Amino acid sequence: MEPLTWTGALAFLNPLFAIALTALAAAIVIWMLLSIAAAGTRQVANADGTITLAGNPQAIASLGLRFAFIAVSLIALAYLLFGLVIGSGAGIVGAISRQLLPTWTALVLLFGLSVCFKRRLGLYGKLFDSPIGVIGFALVMFWVFTGIFGAMDLIATHDPLSQVSGMKNKLPGTPVRGAEAGEYGWYLLGGDNLARDVFSRMVKGAWEVLKYAPLATLFAFMVGITLGLPAGYYGGRLDTALSFLANLILAFPVILLFYLLVTPEIVATGLPQYMAVVLFAFPIIFCGVLIHSRFRTQPKKNALWMIAVLLPVFLAYMSLINSAGSKIDFWPLDFFDIPGGVLVVFVSVVFVNSPTVFRIVRGLAMDIKTRDYVAAAQTRGERPWYIMLWEILPNVRGPLIVDFCLRIGYTTILLGTLGFFGLGLPPESPDWGSTINDGRKLLQIYLHPALPPAVALMTMVLGLNLLADGLREESLKD
Repeated sequence: MEPLTWTGALAFLNPLFAIALTALAAAIVIWMLLSIAAAGTRQVANADGTITLAGNPQAIASLGLRFAFIAVSLIALAYLLFGLVIGSGAGIVGAISRQLLPTWTALVLLFGLSVCFKRRLGLYGKLFDSPIGVIGFALVMFWVFTGIFGAMDLIATHDPLSQVSGMKNKLPGTPVRGAEAGEYGWYLLGGDNLARDVFSRMVKGAWEVLKYAPLATLFAFMVGITLGLPAGYYGGRLDTALSFLANLILAFPVILLFYLLVTPEIVATGLPQYMAVVLFAFPIIFCGVLIHSRFRTQPKKNALWMIAVLLPVFLAYMSLINSAGSKIDFWPLDFFDIPGGVLVVFVSVVFVNSPTVFRIVRGLAMDIKTRDYVAAAQTRGERPWYIMLWEILPNVRGPLIVDFCLRIGYTTILLGTLGFFGLGLPPESPDWGSTINDGRKLLQIYLHPALPPAVALMTMVLGLNLLADGLREESLKD
């Protein structure tokens, strides 16, 4: 079996792609220089004050930039489409395109349905009116679908933990030695220093990010919202005390905090589990107060909703904090176990992110509580928690949604940083941070083990930031 080149039968497109990339880079540089030169000036070409294309070099540069970007996008699309048809005949690019077929299919269906019904989908539908938001959303959903289908073993070509003899640090496209019938014949992105498939580890690493980053961010928001709303609404000593605790945590170096929490002596004391008992209780508190404040005057409906929502949340909470053989091991209905290392990382991320969310929510609550509709609710005799959760919180959802997207990106970077320093998930985990850390040891000799997970991490965070910018842009139009 012959090694794969990067583009195989599509090599004729390479010169065109190189020219298009060069033109795009040149257009970006020219546009930036003209933007700097034109700063603070206004070019008027017509009597009515409008600007013509011929009289505005910056507009010409913008037009050239747009055409160069379209050219690069079309050639990249050609690589993708030809790769889907030809497969490995189109080299590594074609083989990867073929493996990602479930992801491409899901993206086309999602975008097709979203565009057709965008006028009925509220803020999500308005996102498709923002080019920046669409690009960010596409990047994020690419990795979401890749992670989901990768967890279902529909994309990965090999077991991310298996080691194949003779494949240590092999270059991308190297045939697998001794591949049997039914096994994939190549390491598409090469092998790492333990002879594992880099492509499969990158795909599986996307699922590791999806499992922990959004959920940890959600828990941090539960803590921040539950404490930030009363601090901003009531003010006084409660605000002073909670703000002091938040500032105290924020003043502590994050990496040093993680080093302390993962120290074997600290873990042996059960401190991470005790922190989990406190932090993981906030979703129960939030849901309970939310339901009771809404249905306080309807006892039957209140009790029904309490049972329907709080019972499964409580069972999940007890399964999260209970671990066999640990300091907290008393609950008989333990539906799932979380490895100790994962629990430490999860608790640490929630603990670090919660104070920042608290400060954002507190500031928004202090602003919104002076509005007329809050005064009207107070005049009607509504309870404070009803006002906070059903009057103030819905009216700050725009900034919170934007911050949620950004914070998932921060959490993704944090998980990657922890994995890079060896403080993250277990060593055998294919998460991107650990994979980059493994690849950096031979970075001067072999780029391919560290580069794919680094690019994946970069594009995921970039997508989340662009998505947040798009959501902010559309929410400000409301």
